[in-house]
Amino acid sequence: MTDLDDNFFMKKALQLAKEALSYGEFPVGAVMVYENEIIATGYRKGTSGGTTNEIDHAEMICLRDSVDLGRSIDRLKTTLFCTLEPCLMCFGAIILSRTGRIVYAYEDIMGGGANCNLSKLRPLYKQSTISIVPGILREESLKLFKAFFSNPKNNYWKESLLSKYTLQQ
Repeated sequence: MTDLDDNFFMKKALQLAKEALSYGEFPVGAVMVYENEIIATGYRKGTSGGTTNEIDHAEMICLRDSVDLGRSIDRLKTTLFCTLEPCLMCFGAIILSRTGRIVYAYEDIMGGGANCNLSKLRPLYKQSTISIVPGILREESLKLFKAFFSNPKNNYWKESLLSKYTLQQ
């Protein structure tokens, strides 16, 4: 894919993040792309309201939806676009799903998993050939996180390292 393609698909992920933000959710959006076609999407759920759900991350929803395509695809040729660097849970699931590439917008300095040293992990993960591209449309994603953390109604990760880091930029 070219930088132009990366920008195009990241803009789609950002639209999903904006949708999540409009519901008071943590503004993470994700799109799965195969052969220049969006095959699955997701946005973060479970961060607004009284109880926090730490399973319905945008990436996990997207991965789940990509399984029910009704057709066979070469998973190593898929790219997952995320507005925030995937956490360890999502990163593990992305590797296990055999996704070939991750492109993310904003680094998660508190819980991001994309910088894990896979060579120190067990063979299942060590043998991964996943490609990672950070910082695509970072500023656009940063604006969404600033809006989220600036809203006094949002308590998710309030006063966290990620919140402080985001608001200081």
